[in-house]
Amino acid sequence: MSELTVIVLAAGHGKRMKSKLPKVMHSIGGRSMVGHVLTAVQSLGADRVVVVVGHGRDQVQAHVEQLDERVVVAVQEEQLGTGHAAQVGMLASGATSGDVLVLTADTPLLTGETLGWFVEKHRSGKRAVSVLTAQVPAPYGYGRIVRADGGDVRAIVEEKDASDAERAIDEINSGILAFDAAFLQTALPRLERSQVSGEYYLTDTVRLAVGDGARTGGYLLEDRVQTEGANDGVQLAALGRELNRRTVERWMREGVTVIDPATTWIHVDVELARDVTILPGVQLLGATIVGEDALIGPDTTLTDCEVGAGAHVVRTHASLSVIGEGADVGPFAHLRPGTILGKGGKIGGFVETKNAEIGDGAKVPHLSYVGDAVIGEGSNIGAGTIFANYDGVKKHRTTVGKYAKTGSNNTFIPPVTIGDGASTGGGTVVRDDVPPGALAVSAGPLRVIEGWAQAKRPGTPQAEAAEAATGSDAPAGAGQTYGEHEESHTGGRRVGDADTGA
Repeated sequence: MSELTVIVLAAGHGKRMKSKLPKVMHSIGGRSMVGHVLTAVQSLGADRVVVVVGHGRDQVQAHVEQLDERVVVAVQEEQLGTGHAAQVGMLASGATSGDVLVLTADTPLLTGETLGWFVEKHRSGKRAVSVLTAQVPAPYGYGRIVRADGGDVRAIVEEKDASDAERAIDEINSGILAFDAAFLQTALPRLERSQVSGEYYLTDTVRLAVGDGARTGGYLLEDRVQTEGANDGVQLAALGRELNRRTVERWMREGVTVIDPATTWIHVDVELARDVTILPGVQLLGATIVGEDALIGPDTTLTDCEVGAGAHVVRTHASLSVIGEGADVGPFAHLRPGTILGKGGKIGGFVETKNAEIGDGAKVPHLSYVGDAVIGEGSNIGAGTIFANYDGVKKHRTTVGKYAKTGSNNTFIPPVTIGDGASTGGGTVVRDDVPPGALAVSAGPLRVIEGWAQAKRPGTPQAEAAEAATGSDAPAGAGQTYGEHEESHTGGRRVGDADTGA
């Protein structure tokens, strides 16, 4: 097998994007356009890959090197067309033999399978130049493929240079070409500037090959969408929809149930097991992984999350979080980065978590904030609980032991530890450690002031309702404290019996 060099052209300005972000860095399906192209290239096992950058080169170079540190980056100081960019790439590659594949960085639906097929066709045909082509119903703006009687490509004519007859041709150049390296080295210096645009066209190498008597080939790709580029936001969105359609369909064929494909978005790096069920309005983004028999949605967004088998995640927004096997999350939960929910655990309605480890079978069922915390196996956190992790300067950590039961409307002021099997009463503010098995209560005794509504709010609906219920407009001693209701902490009803919010 001869050597293979790949040159990716990523130097264009992309003015029609009207964005400060370089065109090739705009993303669909969880990857930048150049990222999609480089992923396709990786499957070829090329000997060397060169990315030619120009506009926004610092941003693009840093991005490309992050994607693949083995890539060589070459700078096109002045954007003088694709022929000039290819020459910059060849110099950086040092290639002198084998084959050279040149492609653009704005074709995000291009696959490695297609590139492998094209390179094989080029090699088996022993061509000096091969062109990947497509047929489009409205070819305006594309370079047209002009073939000889035998089918070989005779020329590629750009729209601005084409005659009326050539503009009527519906077979177009995809911008993806393969070359014999030795021929390309001799052809690039012979390219001439277009009198119309002032640029050097790489496609003029076809004319040079024909003049040299060398073989040229054009290979028609039936799946023409793979060859389409994005020059503005409208085209990018259209390609994004098509990429998502293909991604969702692929997972459905792998045994994933998607109730409404039209409202389901799945990034290309997401991994799904069989028998996952996805309800309407779900977005699975980044490198999210979902285990077998999990139920996701409706109306859920997971970014870079791991969801265990059999878990249920309903109307939830989560990022950089782990949801254990058989766990329940939502509805209306917000899992911020660093959340780890154990097997069979629960994060319930209107609960926000951040940097929190919630053990197997532990529950935070309702209306709570859990930040910078560890909650042990089997513990239950009462409704309306706040882990007050921030003191205005630093973050501090709360630890709740195993099988602890905390009351409703608690506030934990860290650093603090609630021991294994401990309990806290409703409304408790925990400022100190609670020993294992202990009950912590910070609220004072209940005070009852009878007749207060009639005495302090006369003539109001509140007072009238009280008067109707008691049969008196103002009892003797109205507004006085009749005593402390000791039974709130001792006696018949014990603290913690009904205030945990479980």
